[in-house]
Amino acid sequence: MGTKALDLLRVFVYGTLKPGEANYEFYCASEVVNAKKAWTRGELYSLPQGYPAMIAGNDKVYGYLLSFNNPDVLSSLDVLEDYHPQRPSKENLYNRTQVEIFDLENNSLGMAWAYFMNFMMIFQLKGTPQIDGWWSGKEIGK
Repeated sequence: MGTKALDLLRVFVYGTLKPGEANYEFYCASEVVNAKKAWTRGELYSLPQGYPAMIAGNDKVYGYLLSFNNPDVLSSLDVLEDYHPQRPSKENLYNRTQVEIFDLENNSLGMAWAYFMNFMMIFQLKGTPQIDGWWSGKEIGK
């Protein structure tokens, strides 16, 4: 008893998978059981292709901690993020790793999956730093 929360799949999202963004409805909305505003350590970049990327770092990257009952959601997210665990990491668009997540009051929420891009890929895709740590696809074209 009381282990239900531990059984949930937890994913930190900071781009098109956030509530209200382009991929949330299709990939997350029907499966998510909780969405909480949160942050993790990293550096955020906006890509001209219309989505962001995060690398390891010490800045705050803001997004949502999504919790799912269905662990199969991770497979569809891996496909979206072009992450294949069997492939060398440099051949993936993103790589999935566990990171510590914090709420907006800076309390640890524990570990969750997040997708990181390597810096060379961000450089090749002409990414620009998002100094404030927040990305929104709704700002495109402003």
